[in-house]
Amino acid sequence: MITLSGKSVFGGVAIGKIAFYKRQEKQVRRYHVEDTEAEAARFEDAQETAIAQLGELYDKAMEDVGEANAAIFEVHQMMLMDLDYVDSIKNIITTQEVNAEYAVATTGDNFSRMFASMDDAYMQGRAADVKDVSDRLLGILSDAGESGVVADEPVIVAADDLVPSETVQLDKSKVLAFATMYGSANSHTAILARTMNIPAVIGLGEGLAKEYDGHMAAIDGFTGTIYIDPDEETMKAMTEKREEDRRQKTLLEELKGKENVTLSGQKINVYANIGNLSDVGAVLKNDAGGIGLFRSEFLYLESEDFPTEEQQFQVYKQVAENMAGKKVIIRTLDIGADKQVDYFGLDKEENPALGYRAIRICLTRPEIFKTQLRALYRASVYGNLSIMFPMIISVKEVRKIKEIIEEVKAELREEGLPFKEDVELGIMIETPASVMMSRELAKEVDFFSVGTNDLTQYTLAIDRQNLALDEFYDPHHPAVLAMIKMAADNAHAEGKWIGICGELGADTSLTKDFLAMGVDELSVSPGSILPIRKIILETNVEEYKRGNYADGETL
Repeated sequence: MITLSGKSVFGGVAIGKIAFYKRQEKQVRRYHVEDTEAEAARFEDAQETAIAQLGELYDKAMEDVGEANAAIFEVHQMMLMDLDYVDSIKNIITTQEVNAEYAVATTGDNFSRMFASMDDAYMQGRAADVKDVSDRLLGILSDAGESGVVADEPVIVAADDLVPSETVQLDKSKVLAFATMYGSANSHTAILARTMNIPAVIGLGEGLAKEYDGHMAAIDGFTGTIYIDPDEETMKAMTEKREEDRRQKTLLEELKGKENVTLSGQKINVYANIGNLSDVGAVLKNDAGGIGLFRSEFLYLESEDFPTEEQQFQVYKQVAENMAGKKVIIRTLDIGADKQVDYFGLDKEENPALGYRAIRICLTRPEIFKTQLRALYRASVYGNLSIMFPMIISVKEVRKIKEIIEEVKAELREEGLPFKEDVELGIMIETPASVMMSRELAKEVDFFSVGTNDLTQYTLAIDRQNLALDEFYDPHHPAVLAMIKMAADNAHAEGKWIGICGELGADTSLTKDFLAMGVDELSVSPGSILPIRKIILETNVEEYKRGNYADGETL
């Protein structure tokens, strides 16, 4: 038996044969061409074919994984039309008098290396996209056969890593799980696995060798482990674990429609975090009480220029309508730090996490902010919409926001555009400053939502993007929990409600502690809603407090 450990990106257990993703080898030879114009035309024909193929992939992805995940194929189409990329290929063909395959391969390698060497994580991610696009062109030019997985039965799909076009073209009914040598938690493989609700383990390393193709394996998506040729004992244990997982999922389904009320009568709202419009289906499917965090920055990240008021309005209106009166909390743009957008023209910063981001951009570039606020207020008449502002550190910022909101309202009135006057306004509690000022801030807003990812990083003075500091990064640190408790107490002292929308909200080991703190709302990924509800329904908060905290002791 071979045991390999990697990183889990989606839980669950799968048992079946390993099938390695097979790619058609594209051997690129360099040879001299006499007619460079004809060769350039051959490239242009391949370019047109590739753009058409990507259009078909986009349509397929829309059905399988939603608009946000399908958008990658629009990006690939744009790459194929990028002037720098195209000019480089044509220039190599004409100046070196060589074949189109060589020109495409050389340009693809050059551009991929250029992106990979950049400091920005988003741009580094584009290296794989350039390779994907170039490989597609090479496949068309060389008339290579189809790539994919050959299987008559559902299999564990193994690969070094998978690019978007490969994952989308897979027959989903034949995929039990994903296992890859490399990749990140934000890779397309990982996103697809989470969308499809199937186990996936990445980063298994070179031990996941092609010689294991066709071998029986058991993959544990909870622990990030794959067992190749498992022995009888391991197979028995994995089979039992798989059945238990299935039982749990069935039991969770029975929780749909039930109120989130503890045994001691405490009610808590369980909402969903979403990143784009296509996630609304998962919110409704998992019986969320509302949307506690709608990350509006996807509109900016997926656009080539600032999204217009009308574009934003249509999205906000649709999500409000789809939720049919349930609460929808939309966070204003949280650009900066690890989310960079070229057209914002932001300067490179030594420490972007402590720099020009989120509300700081909005308050210093009010034209961007007002466009978003106008769209939000116009959408407010179509449902139960609330607005939340990130990275707040002072009362002064909140009052400035309110001034801009009044300007927006006055403009809309003058134009005769309908909006709700009393839209609920809230702030993210994600800095120690906002915690320490929470009593005063609570007087200014309707609610708080704790962003635990940033609150942990700023409280512990640890860059959460720095893997070298993983052993020191502790979201369960008493200081972090004390911060949340202080914010909750101060919100309640002013008669306001408080929720948690960061990663800790879905941490089932802390659910009872949050109930003991009096947290009013937990906003989590759609797949975490029912597991959280199960804990809530089974908890007697008063008993938990008596059993875990001494008299007068706080969290």
